[in-house]
Amino acid sequence: MEPGLIWILAGCVLLAAELALPGAFLLWIGIAAVVTGGFVLLFDAPFWAVVLLFVALLAASITAALRVRAAARRARPALNQPDSGLAGRLGMVLSDEGTVLRVRLGDSDWAARPARGLPPLPAGTRVRVEGVDGTLLVVRPDGG
Repeated sequence: MEPGLIWILAGCVLLAAELALPGAFLLWIGIAAVVTGGFVLLFDAPFWAVVLLFVALLAASITAALRVRAAARRARPALNQPDSGLAGRLGMVLSDEGTVLRVRLGDSDWAARPARGLPPLPAGTRVRVEGVDGTLLVVRPDGG
């Protein structure tokens, strides 16, 4: 059997294994093996050149995969993030008993705390949500 066909067959087996056990790792090895097999079928190259080509293709495909994954992570929307729908909203402090405030946002009451460095906020203070800290809203007095 031709060495190029063996490379292509091995690459196809790896691609099929990726379909059976998805993990996005065997995919890149399979692609590198298929391309290497195509190169071996087209050109009569020594063994060391074929191995060097496979390693270079594998490194390039893994680098590309990492860049695609990083770009997808950056482009991910804030959907279902705790602070995505609350940050920036205006509310009113209902009670200031103890260390936890009760803040009214729309038709809901939320547990809150003042932003770092701020003194306790009295009841009736109009506040703006800065973010979420676990289950507590982080608020600061609204300046406007």
